[in-house]
Amino acid sequence: MADQAYAYQFRVSLHDTDAAGVLFFAHLFRHAHDAYEAWMGELGFALDEMIRDGGLALPLVHAEADFKRPLRHGDLIRVEVRVDELRASSFGVGYRFLTDDGILAAIARTVHVAVRPGDSASRVLPDDLAATLRSRLDSSAQRRPAETQT
Repeated sequence: MADQAYAYQFRVSLHDTDAAGVLFFAHLFRHAHDAYEAWMGELGFALDEMIRDGGLALPLVHAEADFKRPLRHGDLIRVEVRVDELRASSFGVGYRFLTDDGILAAIARTVHVAVRPGDSASRVLPDDLAATLRSRLDSSAQRRPAETQT
């Protein structure tokens, strides 16, 4: 089992912030999704191709986050992405948002389920996707709420 996280980087933009000058809470999920999309592409499962092909969709069915410190305009953030749960038709993804000096600023978690586009019925994850996710499964992770991930 691989414990190596995929790393994605972004800088907090002015349009990401709220009136208090910190990252607007919902924008954390936008950045998590950008990291997820880049990671899936790196794994060989580009979401844009999946959508065009029409054979599989992986909609989000759960999302949660905890903020440990404010993220401010101009902050350079590294997002570590890991598989933290794998089931027959779904998988969980854990995200750690770290400042450029390595301080944990936020954690998030999303759960995605495999569905057939058009009828939205859940289906078993394709073998190649399940095998790839299994090879990336964080061996220290068992289904755990985001607030315990530090």
